[in-house]
Amino acid sequence: MNKEMDMREVLEKVKQGEISVEEAEHYFRKAPFDEMGYAKLDMHRQIRSGFPEVIFCSGKADAHLVPIVKRLYEANGEVFGTRASEHQYQMLKEIYPQIQYDPISHILKIENKEKKEGAGLIAVCTAGTADIPVAEEAAQTAEYFGAKVERIYDVGVAGIHRLFARLDAIQDANCVVAVAGMEGALASVVGGLVSNPVIAVPTSVGYGASMHGLSALLTMINSCANGIAVVNIDNGYGAGYMATQINRLGVKANG
Repeated sequence: MNKEMDMREVLEKVKQGEISVEEAEHYFRKAPFDEMGYAKLDMHRQIRSGFPEVIFCSGKADAHLVPIVKRLYEANGEVFGTRASEHQYQMLKEIYPQIQYDPISHILKIENKEKKEGAGLIAVCTAGTADIPVAEEAAQTAEYFGAKVERIYDVGVAGIHRLFARLDAIQDANCVVAVAGMEGALASVVGGLVSNPVIAVPTSVGYGASMHGLSALLTMINSCANGIAVVNIDNGYGAGYMATQINRLGVKANG
């Protein structure tokens, strides 16, 4: 299935005489989104932001999800979906045998095999093993968008020597994603040890008074460490996306 051309490809083909000006004009006149009635797919998002549209699978009806995946795959040659269920994966696998699914992060994807090796470095850290599902959503999002990711798991403050044992790898990263539930102290500790931005991800891991992640969220927002940005509870995707933006700036700055 052919990937649709992006803006630069169209202009290059006009320059080289491979397509006419009229053909290029027809391409650019296409609607910037596909109207499907139940969805308006943002087909020009990658042109504007550098990232293609991603599917939030949870809650989508089967009759809606399948055509959405089909259209995005036709346009981009690959697809990335978050919060997918096993049922959704099995359904899509019957149509796209090459689709991949991770039951830990609940990510499904069809990935371009010709992708280059990841660039730069993002460190994804968790306080505990129970935070890994959210961390994997962040890590796999960043990898899909072209970043190299170092996973540093179970380095919470209950045994802070574990964090110090991996400090070199954390400090080498262009950006650090700190994922923690309970009281959420990991982000503050990491923020005081690195020179690059830290994205704090509170998780809903914890007992009653953690209030499904609210305790960790408030701790991270009120951190006295500098250089910390906080995303929503359990929002690994948002952290991975932002980390990739920061990492791209680091790669660009380093030539």
